[in-house]
Amino acid sequence: MKTHLVEMFSSVQGEGLYLGVKQIFIRFAGCNLKCKYCDTPFEQKSEFRVEVPVCSGKFDLYQNPVTPEETISIIDRLNSKQCHSVSLTGGEPLLHTDFIKQIGGPVGQRGLKIYLETNGTLSDELLEVINLIDIISMDIKLPSSTGCGELWSTHEKFLRIGQYRQIFVKIVVTSETSEEEFIKACETIRRVDENIPLVIQPVTSHHGFPDSNPSLGKIIGLQELGLRCLNDVRIIPQTHKYLGLL
Repeated sequence: MKTHLVEMFSSVQGEGLYLGVKQIFIRFAGCNLKCKYCDTPFEQKSEFRVEVPVCSGKFDLYQNPVTPEETISIIDRLNSKQCHSVSLTGGEPLLHTDFIKQIGGPVGQRGLKIYLETNGTLSDELLEVINLIDIISMDIKLPSSTGCGELWSTHEKFLRIGQYRQIFVKIVVTSETSEEEFIKACETIRRVDENIPLVIQPVTSHHGFPDSNPSLGKIIGLQELGLRCLNDVRIIPQTHKYLGLL
């Protein structure tokens, strides 16, 4: 079993509830969505890169597709006793469930948790690997900020499976985010469990969307709306962008 990766590196988590936690990141190639604000490379290429030494900005190149055994070897190269978990990110890691099944056991044997970063649309695939996952960072994709249409029932189905692990939801908001769609997202979470934490993440401007940042007043207003439905709503931007980290 082989798969295509984009990169592997060790850094700190830059968003969500585990902000600042030291992790090893495995970025998978490929995604089932095409969100219009996406600033993450995930195309399949003949090589992937591994940053060594850690946080050096220097990279070794490895051939794609890669085996689970070689991936575990790279994890060992990047690991230290201070690492909390291995982040499976992308792209969409749940497009690679067979590969995750192969690395999940060895990762756990090394005392590392598995942290899944997902777009929250592939519930059948989540079910295949749920017993290997410790923490789920799940996006809810708003129609205005993704261009992907309404995914409420898809996200709710995913949440109902993911709730049996530690899970939180992240929503990227832009200047175009409407109160109506945000309330629908909060109601989707509440139908599963009002105690699931929600992170409001203001979009990070990049070359494709330089003027999409929501105002502070809008962000605070959305948080107030969210707290009418849910018990834990936080505003957390992408800090790794400010720090210049991968």
